[in-house]
Amino acid sequence: MSEEQFLMPLEEYLKAGLHIGTKFRNKFMAKFIYKVRPDGLSVLNIEQINNRLDMAANIMSKFDPKDIIVACRRENGWKAVKLFSDATGIRSFIGRYPPGILTNVDLETFMECKLIIVTDPWPDKNAVIDASKLGIPVIALCDTNNDSRNLDLIIPCNNKGKKSLGIIFMVLAKEYLKRRGIIKSDKEFKFSLDDFTAE
Repeated sequence: MSEEQFLMPLEEYLKAGLHIGTKFRNKFMAKFIYKVRPDGLSVLNIEQINNRLDMAANIMSKFDPKDIIVACRRENGWKAVKLFSDATGIRSFIGRYPPGILTNVDLETFMECKLIIVTDPWPDKNAVIDASKLGIPVIALCDTNNDSRNLDLIIPCNNKGKKSLGIIFMVLAKEYLKRRGIIKSDKEFKFSLDDFTAE
């Protein structure tokens, strides 16, 4: 792929370790694995990651912010998801996702949505379960050890590292705003990569 086709400079993806998976691999994620390093860590295909981010942004852009929910149980993603939420107006559940919030109409906190994004389908399984009961599409960030059942679009990536999650949510926020016509170019995006990834 040429450098221009990436949503972020390739160097930034590499620096963030976006493509470094775990030592554990499963059949669901095998097609996204480019190679296995001598230390046993899987290396994901960066072009596929970029293509999936592009697909996710296209899907998201079809929905109003009020119709999308992001769930992030993993603490390493809290800062990035909060900033993503602030930038786009998309609702997020940082920490514990309250089960039943989409399925139990008697709850005071009951809400409806049309698309769910999860940072990791294992810790965020309550959101995935609710979505599957209701037929709501799920976009999930998946590492090499994730199960892809009940997911509609997988973004293969390192879904555990702060920098990796920061770059993913920055790209999704920027592309969502561009594709919704809220900003016209990358220059109008008022957040930096450091805002999403700084420790």
